[in-house]
Amino acid sequence: MSDEREQILVEEQDLIILHKKERKELQARIQILKKSVCKGDKKKKKEITEEIVRLETDLDKKQDEEIARFKLSQMNIDKTTCVKVEDQITNGDSESSHYKNNQDSKSTVKVSKAQKRREKKEIAEKERNQKIIEQEALNVYGKRNVEAQAINNILSKRDLMIYEIPSDGHCLYNAVAHQLKLIGNTPSLNFIDLRKQTAKYLREHSDNFLSFIDNPDSDDIMSIEQYEKYCDSVGETSAWGGAVELQVLANVLQCPIEVIQASGVPYIVGEEYEQTRKLILTYHRHMYQLGAHYNSVTKYIANLEDS
Repeated sequence: MSDEREQILVEEQDLIILHKKERKELQARIQILKKSVCKGDKKKKKEITEEIVRLETDLDKKQDEEIARFKLSQMNIDKTTCVKVEDQITNGDSESSHYKNNQDSKSTVKVSKAQKRREKKEIAEKERNQKIIEQEALNVYGKRNVEAQAINNILSKRDLMIYEIPSDGHCLYNAVAHQLKLIGNTPSLNFIDLRKQTAKYLREHSDNFLSFIDNPDSDDIMSIEQYEKYCDSVGETSAWGGAVELQVLANVLQCPIEVIQASGVPYIVGEEYEQTRKLILTYHRHMYQLGAHYNSVTKYIANLEDS
C-alpha cells in the first residue's frame, strides 16, 4: 500500500473517531438537558425537546457535510490544467487589451468593461460547478443514499426491490394496502379502510396499548380523553403510523408483517400468524426530512439498461 493511500485511510479513520466522539458528547449533553426538566413542567419539556431535535439535526448536517467534503477531496480533479487554461485566457485577454489600448483610448474602456463581465461570468460559473460537485458528493455519501443502498442490497439478495410509497402521512397504511394486493387479499382494502380498522381495534383494546403511546403533554400515561383523541387522529387524519399501529395492523389482518431496515436484522410483527400471508415493508429513517417513512416491496425487475 502506498504512503498516500495510507495517509487517506488514516485521515478517514480520524474523521470517524471524531464523529463518534461528537455523538457521545451530544448524548451526554442531551441527558443533562432531559434531567433539567421538572416533572409536570410541560412548557420546559417542549422547549428541551425542540432543542434536542435542533442539536441532533445540526450535528447530522455538519457530519454529512464533513464526510462529503472528505470524499470530494479524494476525487481526481485536475485543477492544475484549469489554472493553466485560465492563465492563457487571462494573458490572451491582456495582450488583446494592450493592443487595443495602443489603438484607441475610448475602446480601452469598452474592452475593460467587457473583460470584467467575462471574468464575473467565469467566476459565477466556477462557483456554480463547485456547488454542483459538492451537492453530488452529498447525495452519494449522505445518510439518505447510504441507507437506501443498504436496504437495496438486502432486498436484492431476496430478489426484491423497493416499491415507492408517497410521503403523505399515510405511508404505513398505503404500504400495507399494496402488500395485501400482492398476496391477493379479498376484498381489497385501501389506506382509509386500514386506518378505520386500526382506530377501531385501538378503542376496543385500550388496555393493551394505552401505556405504550407517548403522552404529548407530559411523562404521565394518557388519559382516556387523550387516548380517544389519539384514536380519532389514527382513523380520520394523516397522522403518521408507527410501531403501535404496525402491531395493530398485524392483529387486524391476522398476518405477520416483516420490516426491513438498513441496520440490524429484519423484524417480524405478528409471528404467530400464518407465514404464507406475510407482508414485507421497508423502514427508512433518512428518506425524507419530515421523518421516518415506510415503503412496500415487489419482485425485482431489471432495468432496461441492465438487460
